[in-house]
Amino acid sequence: MSAPLPCYHCGLPVPSGSRFCASVLGSRRHFCCPGCQAVAEAIVDNGLESYYRHRSESSTNPDALPGLIPDELKLYDRADVQQPFVQTDGELSDTRLLIEGITCAACGWLIERHLTRLPGVHSADLNLSTRRLHVQWDADRLPLSELIQSLRKIGYAAHPWQPDTVTEQLAQSNRKALRKLGVAGLLWMQVMMASMATWPEFNIDLSPAMDSLLRWVSLILTTPIIFYCSTEFFQGAIRDIRTRHLTMDVSVSLAIAGAYAAGIWSTFTGQGELYFDASGMFAFFLLSGRYLERRARERTAAATAQLVNLLPASCLRLDAQGNSERILLRELKLNDHVLVPPGHLIPADGIILDGRSSVDESLLTGEYLPLPRNPGDHVTAGTLNVEGPLTLRVDALGDDTRLSAIVRLLERAQSLKPRLAEIADRVAQWFLISVLLIATAVGLVWLSIDSSRAFWVVLSLLVATCPCALSLATPTALTAATGSLHKLGLLLTKGHVLESFKHIDTVIFDKTGTLTEGRLTLKHVQPLAGQDADRVLALASALESRSEHPIARAFGHSALSAEQVTTTPGMGLEGRVEGQLLRIGRPDFVAALSHCEPPQPPSQQGQWLLLGDQQAPLAWFALDDQLRTDAPDLLAACRAMGWNTLLLSGDSSPMVQEVAATLGINDARGGLTPDDKLAVLEQLHNEGHRVLMLGDGVNDVPVLAAADISIAMGSATDLAKTSADAILLSNRLGSLVDAFGIARRTRHIILENMAWATLYNGLVIPFAAIGWVTPGWAAIGMSVSSLLVVLNAMRLTRLPGTASQPATDNLASAPS
Repeated sequence: MSAPLPCYHCGLPVPSGSRFCASVLGSRRHFCCPGCQAVAEAIVDNGLESYYRHRSESSTNPDALPGLIPDELKLYDRADVQQPFVQTDGELSDTRLLIEGITCAACGWLIERHLTRLPGVHSADLNLSTRRLHVQWDADRLPLSELIQSLRKIGYAAHPWQPDTVTEQLAQSNRKALRKLGVAGLLWMQVMMASMATWPEFNIDLSPAMDSLLRWVSLILTTPIIFYCSTEFFQGAIRDIRTRHLTMDVSVSLAIAGAYAAGIWSTFTGQGELYFDASGMFAFFLLSGRYLERRARERTAAATAQLVNLLPASCLRLDAQGNSERILLRELKLNDHVLVPPGHLIPADGIILDGRSSVDESLLTGEYLPLPRNPGDHVTAGTLNVEGPLTLRVDALGDDTRLSAIVRLLERAQSLKPRLAEIADRVAQWFLISVLLIATAVGLVWLSIDSSRAFWVVLSLLVATCPCALSLATPTALTAATGSLHKLGLLLTKGHVLESFKHIDTVIFDKTGTLTEGRLTLKHVQPLAGQDADRVLALASALESRSEHPIARAFGHSALSAEQVTTTPGMGLEGRVEGQLLRIGRPDFVAALSHCEPPQPPSQQGQWLLLGDQQAPLAWFALDDQLRTDAPDLLAACRAMGWNTLLLSGDSSPMVQEVAATLGINDARGGLTPDDKLAVLEQLHNEGHRVLMLGDGVNDVPVLAAADISIAMGSATDLAKTSADAILLSNRLGSLVDAFGIARRTRHIILENMAWATLYNGLVIPFAAIGWVTPGWAAIGMSVSSLLVVLNAMRLTRLPGTASQPATDNLASAPS
């Protein structure tokens, strides 16, 4: 009896006599049920038929579904591994898995139906919005590894889902802040309308009963603003009083609470003006500013955790007989022998005992080419083994690894507080102390002159001098400028960037992926001995098409095919093309095939590969990392600003000096580690320089975190982005030229806003102190002051009329 056909969609057996069929990829396919048939027909009808080219290979081909469970999955059957994400209640186990590859609701239906038909699975519920699968099953009947493998068989990758506590707390705090902001804004608008109706200018026909009703309505609507939306201000004020370190929370709390208390008195007595609208306005404006700050800060919360995630979760440990065993990384010990297959991450710092390969260290060093590594060489945790298997002896684990050292450098750099921020904190504290002392003195004076007016005068003074405009002066301008820069492709993640541009006098550039494209390109073909250029290029491309080395991507595709291709790590490739034995790679490696002396490259610039056969060398190929087309414009803008420029790169090749010479960079240094780069930055800081850093790799993270301003490329690693003050999403260096111009305008508008806020507070204090400003007029004056600050900042939403050149011209005349 022949084996039943597998369902073309889900891979389960098709019952005998089933008539569920559909045409997919030009052939008639069989399905196990009408559900699979309907899903397949829907996929075909929506033009997604190519989906089955991959699915058919992974799910319906018996040869593609080996019965062996990969050793990585078998780790999930261990109780210690399951402990964080599996709960057991009686006979059933309970877990949540994160599913990859879901495209529509039909996928969810397929996953749930497939799992519930497995022996031992009690229930399977998939949340399509979060891609989280909740499974209850009998672990004695079905190991977790087989459950995950069954999902892989139908084309979906599953991973244990564990909530990130820090991320969840940040998200919850962000939702709470947004909720408070929305409630404050909605209720304030209603309170404003009710309060204005009680003003003498508007209540010409207002009856006493309606006046009383509006006062009570205002009180009821304002109460949630005070006891829900404004709690963080009061908590901050209490904290400041306990620690004897005053911040804006103290004056804000006094103004909000004072206006609310005055409103309550006015509501109960039916006399005087209401000040509930002032309380709501204070809360709404201040909550808006804090929400914007919160959104900027949360981007950097998980930076250190992301760096640690560069390490693999498990590794292959070798016993004394040379047999490999898959273990968790935490089980690894010093002096253990580890096997690292090609394409895998190196789990720990160690020394190569056996094997030759190339190791991609770009994440840690910035070197864009994998470096050859031989027995006796040191390798670093988190780097990628590219070509051949390596056997290592573990020399460092945990905090002793080089990766952990970079984490410590990052934490140290992030702990440094800019001097300007410290000065601003001290000035703000003295301003608040002065206002409170003045208010106290004015209150005492009025108690002796006219005690009935003392409270109103003090309240007017606190309301009028509430630093709302002062607190909005910088955030509103930065918000407007941030929106304009986002349209240009530059995303700011920290508010100090535009304000600090003025003080920059030095720029540090990374090379690979920043000033250059970060990928090798074929620049020149030089045939030898009368060879045809197209012919030798086709031969080289055929050989390189069989390699996974980054160099191979520069050669593109070839109409020819290569056979018997072997790789010699660090040297090159050997293989046959149309029966001709060829080598491509280092000159000495290629020349050895024809037993001749290695020729010298035509030039010292770039990287040269030699192609040869058994008779003689055939051609030279020049490879180079292409310079970004807009890099010269950026360097020209830096020179127009009078900035000093440095190029610090992990690349030790001559390319570093070539790029510096091409762009006119003052100082270029190659082969630097993250420690070296941070040491250069600290030296510049000690000399009094203000530094801007532009980079893209993990090796740039400590310098990005410690620089006065740091910008990561849009193609940078996630860690570099979270450690930077700004991200160049567009990858266009020309956007930075425009950003310099917007930064100059932003600083001017910030100074104008602060000057106006200071002038307003300076003028209103004496008038409020002598009783000429009522609390109502104080609230209006404060509102107008805040409105002027906002309107002035909105001028930054107008983008420059032209692209980069005007910005450069404007910057040339800016004082440095």
